Amino acid sequence: MHAHHPDAAIDLVVRSGNEGLFDGHPFLHRLHVWDKRTHKTRNLLALIRALRRTSYDHIINAQRFLSTGLITVLARGRETVGYDKNPLSRFFTRTVKHVIGDGRHEVDRLNALIEHLTDGTRPLPRLYPTPNAREEARAHLSTWARPVPLQRDGHTSTRSHEHMSTWPHEHMSTWPHEHMAYVCIAPASVWSTKQWPEHKWIELVQAIPMDRQVFIIGAPGDTALAQRIIAASGRGVDLTRELGLLQSAALMEGATMNYVNDSAPLHIASAMNAPVTAVFCSTVPAFGFGPLRANGRAVETTEELDCRPCGLHGHSACPKGHFRCAEGIGVERVLAP
Repeated sequence: MHAHHPDAAIDLVVRSGNEGLFDGHPFLHRLHVWDKRTHKTRNLLALIRALRRTSYDHIINAQRFLSTGLITVLARGRETVGYDKNPLSRFFTRTVKHVIGDGRHEVDRLNALIEHLTDGTRPLPRLYPTPNAREEARAHLSTWARPVPLQRDGHTSTRSHEHMSTWPHEHMSTWPHEHMAYVCIAPASVWSTKQWPEHKWIELVQAIPMDRQVFIIGAPGDTALAQRIIAASGRGVDLTRELGLLQSAALMEGATMNYVNDSAPLHIASAMNAPVTAVFCSTVPAFGFGPLRANGRAVETTEELDCRPCGLHGHSACPKGHFRCAEGIGVERVLAP
């Protein structure tokens, strides 16, 4: 939207816990945060009252939930746009068909909501870590990352691996350790059947070349998993309680590879144009949530399973009890270039 309407004041509504992604965002006018964890309904009504203080030209609803439908209908918008599957879509001034599984990426589905306001080209998502976020990531890197020893003319020097994703030139002045080699892994997922099993992550960490430092990233709730992986594999640095979302994004951008599930870190990597390998267990890339960039790839079982996919989001446990969609993915395939 900003690219086509640079003078527009763009407000954004996010669920509490995600606001850190937009800290210092250069194109946002105002960020509204809805706390759903406590007093969900009360906070929803307070949010609607706050939004009604502004008369919007366009209200774009990117979700299919009743709650966001209420926000769209009750806030003051000259045009209201949303998906046809929203329970309140009949009250929108413009609806867009929502289909999952037709090969389109989520970015295309989202772009369909605003293509009448743009030239219809597909923009790629992008995050904007603040200088402070980059500095926090750099501090951890300078403490823990390892330079890669390479032989040149009979002498050993410390430079990046030939396949390493180097730090973007515009950030070199604030990232003096661009030649440090490391990988990030984000082993957790909110949905158990979207999470590659713990023992697989342990095997992966053990198989990563020793000239790479291993950073484990995630939310504070992922700390126990991270520490078990480190204890069992004998290596790794737990940053689950150290880095916020933008700090993690900055760290991922400079990694030689980011290993993730079909989860939020995958999309953060895409938004940072960071190399990423995403493991898909119970879900499938055809849903439209796979890697977006040329330096990303999805790994999934090669076994034909009648039960896969077993749902759009996943389950707390494999409905069949065997979890073959995950157990059948070998570490060697995840590590393969």
